[in-house]
Amino acid sequence: MWTIALSPKFLVLYGFFASALFVHFRGKARHRFTRQLTDHSTLLAPFNCILYFFSAVPNRPILNLADFPELDILSENWQTIRDEAVALRQAGSIRSSDAYDDLGFNSFFKTGWTRFYLKWYGGDLPSARENCPKTTALLERCPSIHGAMFAALPPGGSLVAHRDPYAGSLRYHLGLVTPNDDRCRIYIDGDLYSWRDGEGIVFDETYIHKAINETDQDRIILFCDIERPMRNAVARVFNRFLARHVVSLTATKNVPGEHVGAFNRAFKYVYAFRRLGKALKARNRRAYYAVKYVLVGGLLYWVFVS
Repeated sequence: MWTIALSPKFLVLYGFFASALFVHFRGKARHRFTRQLTDHSTLLAPFNCILYFFSAVPNRPILNLADFPELDILSENWQTIRDEAVALRQAGSIRSSDAYDDLGFNSFFKTGWTRFYLKWYGGDLPSARENCPKTTALLERCPSIHGAMFAALPPGGSLVAHRDPYAGSLRYHLGLVTPNDDRCRIYIDGDLYSWRDGEGIVFDETYIHKAINETDQDRIILFCDIERPMRNAVARVFNRFLARHVVSLTATKNVPGEHVGAFNRAFKYVYAFRRLGKALKARNRRAYYAVKYVLVGGLLYWVFVS
């Protein structure tokens, strides 16, 4: 019995559950256990716990902006960046995807959130260089920024409480066009922050966060993924490998003809299956959750026991 319990497969299973529990109880805010069970952050918990362990910045929700001096060039030029964002907004180019090809942010489109990608983990975006030459030039001077976009939240818009899946990055928000009002705000692990024009914040997006705009004005920010600083070279190589070869597969387009990564090319087919699940949930919630947990349990059994 002890031989079975301590076999490599079971040690991996124990490690998976330990890391998933760590992610669940990390911070003050947390999902219901039943939601956390099937959340993407549970699936990625073993990888993320490695990144947390070797993180060179404190494992806390909101970080000290002064520890990221590379970002100063963006805040110093925020009005230049703002002008390009406003021109895009007026042209209708900050928008949701017109296809199921943005799995990372697809659920946000339903509540009004829109975006225009400026760079994304090595993907080529000619539309960004053409429409935002000054902003893209500034971003190129910040090599730790792997992803960036203009993100808009209209009056009445909101983002549900969620964790982002990948702990290898940190999130930077720079206010460009904001209501400058506490009614337009984000909660990061339960703590409130409201955007202000020209002001920035760095936070760990793998803590639970949610946002709402209860004003009558748009909110537009520069939204960036910054490489998480790591304590040693091996951890840096591991993190950059994930960014270059995994996160890059979530690239998508601003306009037709731009590169769409493999995960997003597959997402439209996955979403068709997801729609069947939503239809079942609308008809019978108990049946939906029964099927969901049976599938999850079956997958775990197949991976770790069979």
